[in-house]
Amino acid sequence: MTVKMPAPGDLEPIETASRDELQALQLQRLQWTLQHAYDKVAHYRQAFDAKGVHPSDCRSLADLASFPFTAKADLRAHYPFGMFAVPREQVVRVHASSGTTGKPTVVGYTQGDIDRWSDLVARSIRASGGRAGDIVHVAYGYGLFTGGLGAHYGAERLGCTVVPVSGGQTEKQVQLIEDFRPDIIMVTPSYMQVIVEEFRRQGKDARQMSVSVGIFGAEPWTEAMRRDIELSAGIDAVDIYGLSEVMGPGVANECIESKDGPVIWEDHFYPEIVDPDSGEVLPEGSEGELVFTTLTKEALPVIRYRTRDLTRLLPPTARSMRRMGKIVGRSDDMLIIRGVNLFPTQIEELVLQHGQLSGQYQLVVTRQGLLDEVEVRCELAPEHRHADRDAVAHELQHRIKSLIGVSARVDAGLPESIERTLVGKARRVVDKRPR
Repeated sequence: MTVKMPAPGDLEPIETASRDELQALQLQRLQWTLQHAYDKVAHYRQAFDAKGVHPSDCRSLADLASFPFTAKADLRAHYPFGMFAVPREQVVRVHASSGTTGKPTVVGYTQGDIDRWSDLVARSIRASGGRAGDIVHVAYGYGLFTGGLGAHYGAERLGCTVVPVSGGQTEKQVQLIEDFRPDIIMVTPSYMQVIVEEFRRQGKDARQMSVSVGIFGAEPWTEAMRRDIELSAGIDAVDIYGLSEVMGPGVANECIESKDGPVIWEDHFYPEIVDPDSGEVLPEGSEGELVFTTLTKEALPVIRYRTRDLTRLLPPTARSMRRMGKIVGRSDDMLIIRGVNLFPTQIEELVLQHGQLSGQYQLVVTRQGLLDEVEVRCELAPEHRHADRDAVAHELQHRIKSLIGVSARVDAGLPESIERTLVGKARRVVDKRPR
Protein backbone atom coordinates (compact mmCIF):
# COMPACT_ATOMS: atom_id res chain seq x y z
CA MET A 1 0.00 0.00 0.00
CA THR A 2 1.50 3.32 -1.14
CA VAL A 3 0.21 6.38 0.70
CA LYS A 4 -0.21 9.43 -1.51
CA MET A 5 0.93 12.35 0.62
CA PRO A 6 -0.47 15.81 -0.16
CA ALA A 7 1.84 17.82 -2.39
CA PRO A 8 2.39 21.56 -1.94
CA GLY A 9 -0.57 23.37 -3.44
CA ASP A 10 -2.87 20.33 -3.17
CA LEU A 11 -4.73 21.69 -0.16
CA GLU A 12 -7.25 24.52 -0.08
CA PRO A 13 -6.10 27.48 2.08
CA ILE A 14 -8.93 26.85 4.59
CA GLU A 15 -7.56 23.35 5.28
CA THR A 16 -4.44 24.87 6.84
CA ALA A 17 -5.95 28.11 8.20
CA SER A 18 -5.53 29.12 11.84
CA ARG A 19 -8.32 28.38 14.31
CA ASP A 20 -9.03 32.11 14.59
CA GLU A 21 -9.47 32.42 10.82
CA LEU A 22 -11.69 29.34 10.71
CA GLN A 23 -13.87 30.43 13.63
CA ALA A 24 -14.33 33.91 12.16
CA LEU A 25 -15.59 32.32 8.93
CA GLN A 26 -17.83 29.93 10.89
CA LEU A 27 -19.45 32.76 12.84
CA GLN A 28 -20.09 34.79 9.70
CA ARG A 29 -21.69 31.81 7.97
CA LEU A 30 -23.60 30.72 11.06
CA GLN A 31 -25.20 34.14 11.42
CA TRP A 32 -26.25 34.04 7.76
CA THR A 33 -27.69 30.52 8.13
CA LEU A 34 -29.74 31.38 11.23
CA GLN A 35 -31.22 34.45 9.53
CA HIS A 36 -31.85 32.53 6.28
CA ALA A 37 -33.67 29.74 8.15
CA TYR A 38 -35.69 32.19 10.27
CA ASP A 39 -36.76 34.28 7.27
CA LYS A 40 -37.56 31.47 4.84
CA VAL A 41 -38.72 28.41 6.87
CA ALA A 42 -41.89 28.66 8.95
CA HIS A 43 -40.82 25.77 11.20
CA TYR A 44 -37.63 27.54 12.25
CA ARG A 45 -39.36 30.86 12.77
CA GLN A 46 -41.90 29.18 15.07
CA ALA A 47 -39.24 27.12 16.88
CA PHE A 48 -36.97 30.15 17.46
CA ASP A 49 -39.88 32.27 18.66
CA ALA A 50 -41.10 29.51 20.99
CA LYS A 51 -37.66 29.36 22.61
CA GLY A 52 -37.34 33.13 22.76
CA VAL A 53 -34.30 33.44 20.51
CA HIS A 54 -33.65 35.46 17.37
CA PRO A 55 -30.82 35.17 14.81
CA SER A 56 -29.44 38.50 16.07
CA ASP A 57 -28.82 36.83 19.46
CA CYS A 58 -25.95 34.82 17.93
CA ARG A 59 -22.89 36.96 18.59
CA SER A 60 -20.46 34.11 19.18
CA LEU A 61 -20.24 30.43 18.25
CA ALA A 62 -21.11 29.51 21.84
CA ASP A 63 -24.46 31.30 21.47
CA LEU A 64 -25.66 28.54 19.14
CA ALA A 65 -26.34 26.41 22.23
CA SER A 66 -29.38 28.57 23.04
CA PHE A 67 -31.11 27.71 19.75
CA PRO A 68 -33.52 24.74 19.37
CA PHE A 69 -32.58 21.35 18.01
CA THR A 70 -33.84 19.88 14.75
CA ALA A 71 -34.77 16.19 14.67
CA LYS A 72 -35.66 13.71 11.96
CA ALA A 73 -39.28 13.96 13.14
CA ASP A 74 -39.32 17.65 12.18
CA LEU A 75 -38.36 16.83 8.60
CA ARG A 76 -40.99 14.10 8.45
CA ALA A 77 -43.65 16.40 9.91
CA HIS A 78 -43.11 18.83 7.03
CA TYR A 79 -42.92 16.18 4.29
CA PRO A 80 -42.21 16.62 1.46
CA PHE A 81 -41.03 20.21 0.87
CA GLY A 82 -42.04 22.13 3.99
CA MET A 83 -38.46 22.60 5.28
CA PHE A 84 -37.15 24.11 2.03
CA ALA A 85 -35.79 27.65 2.37
CA VAL A 86 -36.00 28.46 -1.33
CA PRO A 87 -38.90 28.21 -3.80
CA ARG A 88 -39.30 24.65 -5.04
CA GLU A 89 -38.51 25.85 -8.57
CA GLN A 90 -34.95 26.67 -7.40
CA VAL A 91 -34.40 23.12 -6.15
CA VAL A 92 -32.51 21.23 -8.86
CA ARG A 93 -32.45 17.84 -7.11
CA VAL A 94 -34.11 15.96 -4.27
CA HIS A 95 -32.87 12.96 -2.34
CA ALA A 96 -34.68 11.03 0.37
CA SER A 97 -34.14 8.39 3.02
CA SER A 98 -35.59 4.92 2.60
CA GLY A 99 -38.55 5.68 4.85
CA THR A 100 -38.53 2.17 6.32
CA THR A 101 -39.62 3.44 9.75
CA GLY A 102 -42.04 6.13 8.58
CA LYS A 103 -42.24 8.83 5.96
CA PRO A 104 -38.90 9.42 4.26
CA THR A 105 -36.91 12.54 5.06
CA VAL A 106 -36.66 14.63 1.91
CA VAL A 107 -33.66 16.87 1.22
CA GLY A 108 -33.33 19.42 -1.54
CA TYR A 109 -30.38 21.10 -3.26
CA THR A 110 -29.98 24.31 -5.21
CA GLN A 111 -27.37 24.33 -7.94
CA GLY A 112 -25.08 26.10 -5.47
CA ASP A 113 -25.66 23.28 -2.96
CA ILE A 114 -24.79 20.66 -5.58
CA ASP A 115 -21.61 22.55 -6.48
CA ARG A 116 -20.50 22.81 -2.84
CA TRP A 117 -21.34 19.14 -2.22
CA SER A 118 -19.25 18.14 -5.24
CA ASP A 119 -16.39 20.31 -3.99
CA LEU A 120 -16.49 18.71 -0.54
CA VAL A 121 -16.59 15.14 -1.83
CA ALA A 122 -13.68 16.04 -4.14
CA ARG A 123 -11.85 17.38 -1.08
CA SER A 124 -12.66 14.13 0.73
CA ILE A 125 -11.36 11.94 -2.10
CA ARG A 126 -8.20 14.02 -2.28
CA ALA A 127 -7.73 13.65 1.49
CA SER A 128 -8.05 9.89 0.92
CA GLY A 129 -5.15 9.96 -1.54
CA GLY A 130 -7.13 10.37 -4.77
CA ARG A 131 -5.87 12.61 -7.56
CA ALA A 132 -7.09 13.79 -10.95
CA GLY A 133 -6.86 10.98 -13.49
CA ASP A 134 -7.53 8.18 -11.01
CA ILE A 135 -10.27 5.67 -11.85
CA VAL A 136 -12.95 5.54 -9.13
CA HIS A 137 -15.23 2.50 -8.87
CA VAL A 138 -18.45 3.71 -7.20
CA ALA A 139 -20.38 0.81 -5.67
CA TYR A 140 -22.63 2.89 -3.42
CA GLY A 141 -26.29 2.71 -4.41
CA TYR A 142 -27.56 5.31 -6.86
CA GLY A 143 -31.06 6.82 -6.80
CA LEU A 144 -32.69 8.61 -3.87
CA PHE A 145 -29.86 7.44 -1.57
CA THR A 146 -27.20 10.18 -1.48
CA GLY A 147 -24.20 7.83 -1.57
CA GLY A 148 -23.86 6.98 -5.26
CA LEU A 149 -24.49 10.38 -6.82
CA GLY A 150 -22.63 12.19 -4.05
CA ALA A 151 -19.50 10.10 -4.65
CA HIS A 152 -19.96 10.31 -8.42
CA TYR A 153 -20.14 14.11 -8.68
CA GLY A 154 -17.25 14.56 -6.24
CA ALA A 155 -14.99 12.19 -8.15
CA GLU A 156 -15.79 13.95 -11.42
CA ARG A 157 -15.13 17.33 -9.79
CA LEU A 158 -11.67 16.13 -8.75
CA GLY A 159 -10.97 15.10 -12.34
CA CYS A 160 -11.27 11.34 -11.87
CA THR A 161 -12.70 8.75 -14.25
CA VAL A 162 -15.89 7.39 -12.67
CA VAL A 163 -17.19 3.84 -13.06
CA PRO A 164 -20.83 4.16 -11.85
CA VAL A 165 -21.47 0.51 -10.98
CA SER A 166 -23.88 1.05 -8.05
CA GLY A 167 -24.52 -1.86 -5.65
CA GLY A 168 -25.27 -5.51 -6.29
CA GLN A 169 -24.18 -7.84 -9.13
CA THR A 170 -21.12 -8.84 -7.15
CA GLU A 171 -19.67 -11.09 -9.85
CA LYS A 172 -19.82 -8.16 -12.26
CA GLN A 173 -18.19 -5.91 -9.65
CA VAL A 174 -15.19 -8.24 -9.60
CA GLN A 175 -15.09 -8.47 -13.37
CA LEU A 176 -15.10 -4.69 -13.80
CA ILE A 177 -12.45 -4.24 -11.12
CA GLU A 178 -10.23 -6.68 -13.01
CA ASP A 179 -10.99 -5.23 -16.45
CA PHE A 180 -11.01 -1.48 -15.72
CA ARG A 181 -8.30 -1.58 -13.02
CA PRO A 182 -9.63 1.24 -10.79
CA ASP A 183 -7.39 2.99 -8.28
CA ILE A 184 -10.13 3.72 -5.72
CA ILE A 185 -13.34 2.04 -4.63
CA MET A 186 -16.17 3.87 -2.81
CA VAL A 187 -18.61 1.51 -1.09
CA THR A 188 -20.00 0.47 2.29
CA PRO A 189 -17.45 -1.49 4.33
CA SER A 190 -19.82 -4.45 4.71
CA TYR A 191 -20.26 -4.72 0.94
CA MET A 192 -16.49 -4.49 0.47
CA GLN A 193 -16.28 -7.64 2.57
CA VAL A 194 -18.76 -9.27 0.17
CA ILE A 195 -16.64 -8.25 -2.83
CA VAL A 196 -13.55 -9.77 -1.18
CA GLU A 197 -15.53 -12.97 -0.58
CA GLU A 198 -16.45 -13.06 -4.28
CA PHE A 199 -12.78 -12.82 -5.25
CA ARG A 200 -12.12 -15.83 -3.02
CA ARG A 201 -15.11 -17.73 -4.43
CA GLN A 202 -13.63 -17.31 -7.88
CA GLY A 203 -10.26 -18.60 -6.63
CA LYS A 204 -8.63 -15.16 -6.87
CA ASP A 205 -6.63 -13.07 -4.41
CA ALA A 206 -8.23 -9.68 -3.75
CA ARG A 207 -4.84 -8.40 -2.61
CA GLN A 208 -3.66 -8.55 -6.22
CA MET A 209 -6.35 -6.18 -7.55
CA SER A 210 -5.49 -2.69 -8.80
CA VAL A 211 -7.42 -0.83 -6.07
CA SER A 212 -5.12 0.85 -3.56
CA VAL A 213 -7.65 2.91 -1.56
CA GLY A 214 -11.15 2.15 -0.30
CA ILE A 215 -13.32 5.07 0.86
CA PHE A 216 -15.92 3.49 3.12
CA GLY A 217 -18.98 5.01 4.75
CA ALA A 218 -22.79 4.96 5.15
CA GLU A 219 -22.62 2.66 8.19
CA PRO A 220 -20.59 2.47 11.42
CA TRP A 221 -17.46 0.33 11.21
CA THR A 222 -14.75 -0.48 13.65
CA GLU A 223 -10.95 -0.47 13.67
CA ALA A 224 -11.16 -4.27 13.65
CA MET A 225 -13.09 -4.12 10.36
CA ARG A 226 -10.53 -1.67 8.97
CA ARG A 227 -7.72 -4.12 9.75
CA ASP A 228 -9.70 -7.02 8.28
CA ILE A 229 -10.38 -5.19 5.00
CA GLU A 230 -6.84 -3.82 4.68
CA LEU A 231 -5.32 -7.26 5.19
CA SER A 232 -7.76 -9.16 2.98
CA ALA A 233 -7.86 -6.61 0.14
CA GLY A 234 -4.36 -5.14 0.35
CA ILE A 235 -5.62 -1.54 0.41
CA ASP A 236 -5.76 1.54 2.62
CA ALA A 237 -9.25 1.78 4.17
CA VAL A 238 -10.34 5.38 4.77
CA ASP A 239 -13.49 6.56 6.56
CA ILE A 240 -15.94 9.01 4.94
CA TYR A 241 -18.85 10.36 6.98
CA GLY A 242 -22.09 12.01 6.00
CA LEU A 243 -25.83 11.89 6.30
CA SER A 244 -28.48 12.97 3.84
CA GLU A 245 -30.20 15.42 6.20
CA VAL A 246 -26.98 17.43 6.50
CA MET A 247 -25.73 16.96 2.91
CA GLY A 248 -24.76 13.37 2.10
CA PRO A 249 -21.28 11.81 2.01
CA GLY A 250 -18.45 14.28 2.45
CA VAL A 251 -19.38 16.00 5.70
CA ALA A 252 -16.13 14.59 7.11
CA ASN A 253 -13.33 12.39 5.81
CA GLU A 254 -10.14 10.81 7.08
CA CYS A 255 -6.76 11.87 5.74
CA ILE A 256 -4.83 8.90 4.39
CA GLU A 257 -1.54 10.06 5.90
CA SER A 258 -2.92 9.83 9.45
CA LYS A 259 -6.09 7.64 9.36
CA ASP A 260 -6.95 8.96 12.83
CA GLY A 261 -10.62 9.84 12.43
CA PRO A 262 -12.63 11.80 9.84
CA VAL A 263 -11.80 15.51 9.61
CA ILE A 264 -15.02 17.52 9.82
CA TRP A 265 -15.11 20.13 7.06
CA GLU A 266 -15.83 22.83 9.60
CA ASP A 267 -16.00 25.62 7.07
CA HIS A 268 -19.37 24.16 6.00
CA PHE A 269 -20.65 22.26 9.07
CA TYR A 270 -20.49 23.32 12.72
CA PRO A 271 -20.33 20.33 15.10
CA GLU A 272 -21.40 20.02 18.72
CA ILE A 273 -21.42 17.07 21.13
CA VAL A 274 -24.41 16.99 23.47
CA ASP A 275 -25.67 14.76 26.23
CA PRO A 276 -28.20 12.43 24.51
CA ASP A 277 -30.63 12.75 27.40
CA SER A 278 -30.39 16.37 28.57
CA GLY A 279 -29.27 17.99 25.31
CA GLU A 280 -26.60 19.97 27.17
CA VAL A 281 -23.43 20.76 25.22
CA LEU A 282 -20.57 18.64 26.58
CA PRO A 283 -16.94 19.73 27.06
CA GLU A 284 -14.48 19.14 24.22
CA GLY A 285 -13.36 15.51 24.13
CA SER A 286 -16.47 14.14 25.85
CA GLU A 287 -18.39 11.28 24.26
CA GLY A 288 -21.99 12.07 23.36
CA GLU A 289 -24.39 12.68 20.51
CA LEU A 290 -23.12 14.47 17.42
CA VAL A 291 -25.12 17.55 16.38
CA PHE A 292 -24.57 19.49 13.15
CA THR A 293 -25.56 22.95 11.93
CA THR A 294 -25.04 23.59 8.24
CA LEU A 295 -23.23 26.83 7.41
CA THR A 296 -23.67 27.13 3.64
CA LYS A 297 -26.78 25.12 2.68
CA GLU A 298 -29.33 27.16 0.70
CA ALA A 299 -32.25 24.82 -0.03
CA LEU A 300 -32.32 22.93 3.26
CA PRO A 301 -30.44 24.62 6.10
CA VAL A 302 -30.49 22.51 9.27
CA ILE A 303 -30.03 24.03 12.71
CA ARG A 304 -28.55 21.80 15.42
CA TYR A 305 -29.58 18.56 13.73
CA ARG A 306 -29.45 15.60 16.12
CA THR A 307 -27.69 12.85 14.19
CA ARG A 308 -28.11 10.21 16.96
CA ASP A 309 -24.51 9.16 16.22
CA LEU A 310 -22.40 8.72 19.35
CA THR A 311 -18.82 9.92 19.12
CA ARG A 312 -16.44 12.61 20.39
CA LEU A 313 -14.66 15.61 18.88
CA LEU A 314 -10.88 15.33 18.64
CA PRO A 315 -8.27 18.06 18.12
CA PRO A 316 -6.88 18.81 14.63
CA THR A 317 -3.93 16.83 13.24
CA ALA A 318 -3.46 16.57 9.46
CA ARG A 319 -5.76 19.55 8.81
CA SER A 320 -6.69 22.66 10.78
CA MET A 321 -10.18 21.30 11.47
CA ARG A 322 -11.32 19.03 14.27
CA ARG A 323 -11.80 15.32 13.81
CA MET A 324 -14.54 13.00 14.99
CA GLY A 325 -13.83 9.70 16.68
CA LYS A 326 -15.15 6.42 15.33
CA ILE A 327 -18.93 6.18 15.69
CA VAL A 328 -19.40 3.88 18.69
CA GLY A 329 -23.10 3.45 17.97
CA ARG A 330 -26.31 5.38 17.73
CA SER A 331 -28.41 6.58 20.61
CA ASP A 332 -31.40 4.99 18.85
CA ASP A 333 -29.76 1.60 18.12
CA MET A 334 -28.39 1.02 21.60
CA LEU A 335 -29.81 -2.19 23.01
CA ILE A 336 -30.40 -2.58 26.73
CA ILE A 337 -30.10 -6.26 27.53
CA ARG A 338 -30.98 -6.96 31.17
CA GLY A 339 -29.68 -3.60 32.27
CA VAL A 340 -26.49 -3.61 30.17
CA ASN A 341 -26.03 -1.16 27.28
CA LEU A 342 -24.99 -2.95 24.09
CA PHE A 343 -24.03 -1.52 20.69
CA PRO A 344 -23.67 -3.69 17.57
CA THR A 345 -20.15 -2.36 17.01
CA GLN A 346 -19.04 -3.93 20.30
CA ILE A 347 -20.03 -7.34 18.96
CA GLU A 348 -18.37 -6.58 15.63
CA GLU A 349 -15.03 -6.00 17.37
CA LEU A 350 -15.16 -9.38 19.07
CA VAL A 351 -16.33 -11.25 15.96
CA LEU A 352 -13.49 -9.81 13.89
CA GLN A 353 -10.93 -10.57 16.60
CA HIS A 354 -11.82 -14.27 16.43
CA GLY A 355 -9.52 -15.92 13.92
CA GLN A 356 -12.02 -18.53 12.75
CA LEU A 357 -15.00 -16.26 12.03
CA SER A 358 -15.79 -14.13 8.99
CA GLY A 359 -16.73 -10.49 9.58
CA GLN A 360 -20.45 -11.09 9.07
CA TYR A 361 -22.83 -11.08 12.03
CA GLN A 362 -26.38 -10.28 13.15
CA LEU A 363 -27.98 -9.60 16.51
CA VAL A 364 -31.46 -11.08 16.94
CA VAL A 365 -33.36 -9.47 19.81
CA THR A 366 -36.37 -11.21 21.37
CA ARG A 367 -38.38 -10.80 24.55
CA GLN A 368 -39.07 -13.56 27.05
CA GLY A 369 -41.67 -12.31 29.50
CA LEU A 370 -40.46 -8.88 30.64
CA LEU A 371 -36.80 -9.39 29.73
CA ASP A 372 -35.01 -8.82 26.44
CA GLU A 373 -32.59 -11.44 25.14
CA VAL A 374 -30.07 -11.32 22.33
CA GLU A 375 -28.72 -14.02 20.05
CA VAL A 376 -25.49 -13.37 18.16
CA ARG A 377 -25.45 -15.05 14.78
CA CYS A 378 -22.06 -15.34 13.14
CA GLU A 379 -20.40 -17.69 10.67
CA LEU A 380 -17.16 -19.55 10.12
CA ALA A 381 -14.67 -18.16 7.62
CA PRO A 382 -14.48 -20.40 4.52
CA GLU A 383 -10.99 -21.65 5.39
CA HIS A 384 -12.30 -22.79 8.81
CA ARG A 385 -15.52 -24.44 7.64
CA HIS A 386 -14.58 -27.70 9.40
CA ALA A 387 -13.91 -26.08 12.79
CA ASP A 388 -15.93 -27.12 15.84
CA ARG A 389 -18.85 -24.69 15.62
CA ASP A 390 -20.00 -25.32 19.19
CA ALA A 391 -16.53 -24.59 20.54
CA VAL A 392 -16.27 -21.38 18.50
CA ALA A 393 -19.72 -20.27 19.70
CA HIS A 394 -18.84 -21.02 23.33
CA GLU A 395 -15.60 -19.05 23.10
CA LEU A 396 -17.34 -15.99 21.61
CA GLN A 397 -20.14 -16.27 24.18
CA HIS A 398 -17.55 -16.22 26.97
CA ARG A 399 -15.79 -13.15 25.53
CA ILE A 400 -19.07 -11.25 25.16
CA LYS A 401 -19.95 -12.00 28.77
CA SER A 402 -16.52 -11.16 30.19
CA LEU A 403 -15.77 -8.06 28.09
CA ILE A 404 -19.24 -6.51 27.58
CA GLY A 405 -21.18 -8.00 30.48
CA VAL A 406 -24.06 -9.39 28.41
CA SER A 407 -25.27 -12.99 28.50
CA ALA A 408 -25.97 -13.85 24.88
CA ARG A 409 -26.75 -16.97 22.94
CA VAL A 410 -24.28 -17.48 20.11
CA ASP A 411 -24.85 -19.44 16.93
CA ALA A 412 -21.76 -20.02 14.79
CA GLY A 413 -23.07 -21.02 11.37
CA LEU A 414 -21.46 -22.38 8.26
CA PRO A 415 -19.71 -20.00 5.84
CA GLU A 416 -22.08 -17.64 4.00
CA SER A 417 -25.01 -18.46 6.29
CA ILE A 418 -25.50 -14.79 7.29
CA GLU A 419 -27.57 -12.80 4.81
CA ARG A 420 -25.57 -10.32 2.73
CA THR A 421 -26.75 -6.81 1.94
CA LEU A 422 -25.74 -6.12 -1.65
CA VAL A 423 -27.14 -2.57 -1.81
CA GLY A 424 -27.11 -0.11 1.07
CA LYS A 425 -26.32 -0.75 4.70
CA ALA A 426 -25.88 -4.15 6.32
CA ARG A 427 -28.76 -5.32 8.52
CA ARG A 428 -26.98 -5.88 11.81
CA VAL A 429 -29.99 -5.97 14.18
CA VAL A 430 -33.12 -8.08 13.72
CA ASP A 431 -35.62 -6.92 16.32
CA LYS A 432 -38.34 -9.54 16.93
CA ARG A 433 -39.72 -7.93 20.09
CA PRO A 434 -43.48 -7.23 20.06
CA ARG A 435 -44.33 -3.61 19.31
